[in-house]
Amino acid sequence: MITGGDRTRRNDDSHTPLHRSFFDRPVLEVAPELLGRYLVRTAPDGRIVLRITEVEAYAGEADPGSHAYKGRTQRNASMFGPPGHAYVYFIYGMWFSLNLVCGPEGHASGVLLRAGEILTGEEHARKRRPKARKDTELAKGPARLATALDVDRTLNGTDVCAPEEHAPLRILTGEDLDPERLRSGPRTGVGGAGAVHPWRYWLDQDPTVSPYRPHQPRRRQK
Repeated sequence: MITGGDRTRRNDDSHTPLHRSFFDRPVLEVAPELLGRYLVRTAPDGRIVLRITEVEAYAGEADPGSHAYKGRTQRNASMFGPPGHAYVYFIYGMWFSLNLVCGPEGHASGVLLRAGEILTGEEHARKRRPKARKDTELAKGPARLATALDVDRTLNGTDVCAPEEHAPLRILTGEDLDPERLRSGPRTGVGGAGAVHPWRYWLDQDPTVSPYRPHQPRRRQK
């Protein structure tokens, strides 16, 4: 069951930008309601439209799995608001991940975009993901999604509610969500106290959703 009230009617116009008030709510309300929304990435080489199929919620300083659990740093500053902006971070010295900031300004929380279906602009995504065996794998996982959409730290803090059509990142109303397809479970790779939260949300039987992997503690080298 989807919690909270959706502030944008999806059956009006799938290409209507989401209002900032959509993001200015508790992250556990926003996260499941992002499924089916459209993420538009406008880059110099063209535009990609992606339907969001998998997300994870992170509740800031109240969440041991969040980057903001121990407070504000230079790295996570974007998570503290304002809502409706991007938080992009670099992980494992290799990959970027794209998050959407939620809640009131000053309260760090965000939704990690884990996977999606590329609706238009596959040719641009495939140039960046040439090893993808099929289109359903182009944005299957947060690192793949960011790579396919050419997302890096230069987009950290970008307003995803911008009215301009040529803004680099925008979130649009998208498609109606069938509540029967909504699933939730533990977040991928999160250990410790944060492992118990069922804050990963996805569309059941969607081929673009990434496989779940539990946290694997790092082995100490002898």
